[in-house]
Amino acid sequence: MKPRLPHVFPLSRLRPLFLLPLLAAPLPGAHAAGQDGAGLPPTALLPEVAAVAASPAALPRVAFEKTVLPNGLELILVEDHRLPIVAVNIWYHVGPANEAPGLTGFAHLFEHMMFAGTRHLPRGLADRLLEGAGATDSNGSTDYDRTNYYDTVPSNRLELALWVHADRMGYLLDVLDQAALSNQQDVVRNERRQSVENRPYGIVEEALNHALFPQDHPYYAAVIGSHADIQNAKLADVRDFFARYYGPNNASIVIAGDIDKRKTRALVDKYFGSFKRSAPVAAPVTVTPPIARERRVTVADRVELPRLYMGWLTPPAYRDGDAELAVTAQILAGGKSSRLYKTLVYERQIAQEAAAAQNANALVSTFVIDATARPGHGVDELERAIDAELAALRDLGPSDAEVERARNTIETAMLGSIEKLGGDGLADRLNHYNQATGDPGYLARDIERLRRVSALDVRRVVRDYLRPDARVLVAGVPGKPALGPDLPVPAAAQPAGAAEPASGAAEADGATPAITLAPAVGAAAVPPAPAAINRDEPWRNTPPRPGPAPVFALPRRASFKLPNGLTVIHHYNPALPLVAAELVVRSGSDANPEDRPGLAGFTAQLLQEGTATRSAPRIADEIAQLGAFLGSESGADASTVSLLSLRATFAQALDVLADVVQHPAFPTAEVERQRAARLGDLARRRDDPALVAAVAAAGALYGQRHPYGYGQLGTEAAIRAVTRNELAAFWRRHYVPSNAALVVSGAITQDELRALALARFGAWTPAVAAPAAPGKPAGSGARLVIVDKPGAPQTALRVATLAAPRATPDYAAMEVMNAALGGLFSSRINLNLREDKGYSYGMFSSFRYHRTPGPFTIAGSVRTDVTGASVAEIFREVRKLRERVLPPQELAGARDAQVYSLPGRFETNSGIGASLAETWVFDLPPDYWNTLPGRFRRVDAAQVRAAAGKYLRPDRMTVVAVGDRARIAPQLAPLGLGRPETRDTDGLLP
Repeated sequence: MKPRLPHVFPLSRLRPLFLLPLLAAPLPGAHAAGQDGAGLPPTALLPEVAAVAASPAALPRVAFEKTVLPNGLELILVEDHRLPIVAVNIWYHVGPANEAPGLTGFAHLFEHMMFAGTRHLPRGLADRLLEGAGATDSNGSTDYDRTNYYDTVPSNRLELALWVHADRMGYLLDVLDQAALSNQQDVVRNERRQSVENRPYGIVEEALNHALFPQDHPYYAAVIGSHADIQNAKLADVRDFFARYYGPNNASIVIAGDIDKRKTRALVDKYFGSFKRSAPVAAPVTVTPPIARERRVTVADRVELPRLYMGWLTPPAYRDGDAELAVTAQILAGGKSSRLYKTLVYERQIAQEAAAAQNANALVSTFVIDATARPGHGVDELERAIDAELAALRDLGPSDAEVERARNTIETAMLGSIEKLGGDGLADRLNHYNQATGDPGYLARDIERLRRVSALDVRRVVRDYLRPDARVLVAGVPGKPALGPDLPVPAAAQPAGAAEPASGAAEADGATPAITLAPAVGAAAVPPAPAAINRDEPWRNTPPRPGPAPVFALPRRASFKLPNGLTVIHHYNPALPLVAAELVVRSGSDANPEDRPGLAGFTAQLLQEGTATRSAPRIADEIAQLGAFLGSESGADASTVSLLSLRATFAQALDVLADVVQHPAFPTAEVERQRAARLGDLARRRDDPALVAAVAAAGALYGQRHPYGYGQLGTEAAIRAVTRNELAAFWRRHYVPSNAALVVSGAITQDELRALALARFGAWTPAVAAPAAPGKPAGSGARLVIVDKPGAPQTALRVATLAAPRATPDYAAMEVMNAALGGLFSSRINLNLREDKGYSYGMFSSFRYHRTPGPFTIAGSVRTDVTGASVAEIFREVRKLRERVLPPQELAGARDAQVYSLPGRFETNSGIGASLAETWVFDLPPDYWNTLPGRFRRVDAAQVRAAAGKYLRPDRMTVVAVGDRARIAPQLAPLGLGRPETRDTDGLLP
């Protein structure tokens, strides 16, 4: 798959959705009358979510239509006209559960193969066309029981998405060759290095699976597989896998969004209807032997803090016990109101964090608890404490209030997840239900089973399944990892430290390099191409023309002020009974004193840890009981307290937010707790090469006297030195109404919000905020920074320079330029290092904007042996962009990607709120988002080249490499970057 961002709510795969109580009720404490009348009638909801009955206990349902084509393809349609976008989500009912012995990771490897060329789509064309059309959430993923592919596109480009997905299903086999296989083997092995071997605790998690299942079980291996099995895959195996599992009768497609269902059915029939069925696929049948006695494993990894994993085998998804165990996981480790947080993290302070999940799968599920030790503590201590909590649940069970909190929290999070149509949102949910239960509309029954979970049920499943004699314990401890043999580098790879090619090599002006690949190491003779499965249809050679460009109006900042100076920004969005709010303070790390890096972040963290009337545990319990989410954090230019809540409980949840913002107590005991937690977070950050590279780059660019020269945690010295009085003083100076904005988006009218804002914030005492004056950067001047990670299987790279502030008039040109260079999957740098060379799983670039100039960064991880060659290629691509104008087609794709992807920023209330807050923080015009598409459309090739020439000067770029110094320093020496500057794993100069 392509590199992805993490999910917002990392819950287990249980698929409940929140019930919709009090849909027509006004908010408590608010005036009933508003811009849209009294309350919110059910008709204001998304078309796909409506109440079956008007009672508070009414179950929501999904309004879908399901049909089956004659060839067996299942089609599920949801019509929703919120935004001019459409999510296309296709599931193939195949995963590692279907893999043959000795081919672990094969389903995931094949997921990558589906992004290669097809009969009518040369390699790379699909990505360029979709990104140029404004596609968002464009990716694929593999799980144990399924593989999916998905895109969210503007509604006038639905036919393009269908053309792409159909050609993959119908015509991949026609052109599948050894070159494509060899390339994706390189990519997947780089992905394994990045996501398993070079990620803290990655190999420990893999060991947990190995201990839970026998070696011949399909869930034994990590989904990604092993190096040996990935490299041993033969072209004949790939072709057979496609013919066996990728037929229309083993797939289902969900299309959700701004569609006409009748026309959409006709398009699906046009593109998929002529495809032949494959042979019927039998459901995998596997007997999973029970764990009859406790198993213990210890795994060494490059980590500072020990971590303990406990795992059990549990019932398959949707079987008796599955929902009960999901609730159990939430009770045990679902946030600050959970038992393990309160005991291990808050009270005893022996753990940095704790988590639990019921990982529901088709053949068998697993229940996993993990806890990371606080510095100075170990896994034995964690084990005893977790066992005590499990014994208490087993013997006494939870309280009814705990069960209610767990259910509410799960349900609100999942309701929030379907605000999005694509990605892992609504369309994916329907496909999941369809495969797992045969009913895309299983939602109501799913909620019912969750509602039935009682305290007695939780006690029963803990007693029956989470037994000491039926578990696996895996301890991840600091040490040298045993990664096993890596295979030789394919012949296509450049030698380490290869010199940078001369500028202007024999390539077409502005073109990306041609893709050439060597056969996989040890590959057998290439078998002859098989006969095509489906007859060719010449009309498929031509991409479908777009329909009329969608007309969309992005949210405009509508605001009012309270008498004390607090700005209130509002966006009315009645699609779901949810409200997202954030209280934004226009002071972040830019306001940190020189000797107190991290002070703004420490202050924000303390806000939730006690007020004049609420203790930290009470705040956590109250928010969880409401089924809400409360968070606080600080960034470079602002600090934020955020809230996601049901409409019905928003008034009560906002009361908590208002209290933590206006009346934090900064109790001494809580300051010490959070001091220890931040020191533990520093230790964890040292383990992550990408985070180490980011902090080291900031230090090199800004210098040790600048507040942007550190991460949000600051330094160990500053964390140890900061006092309670300094934290309270920072809050007094910056958390004042005139320096703050309350940004709210969701099912709440402006009149309702005005009443709530006055009630909750009207008494906030006015004051003048202290100005934030970060000063001028004074970086170290080094062009090469190395952080030594002996034995690291990859190098985390960052190539960075200072660029422009957020308010720059060059913004549109810079973003279009960045899209072409490294901002898109089909960008020059990513295609070069991932698709052409096979050096990396992904390498991307981006601008970060502050009120003062922010950094431009090219970042990713590469194989250790090609570190020097990768840096040479990055500089080569930067110089080409500076020296040559973008060809018209590349310019149009980069520009259109910016224009037509904009609506995707506004799918969720949190996304809307963040975008509106951005305009306030950086003093952008209220209509900024509505005028931005026009500015993007006016960007021409000369402006792009001028932006590259102005901001991307290679002689001012700093290379940061976090990896095995002994192996990477000789590769980097010939690049002319000067004497390397050495920084430690805190990113600091020694």
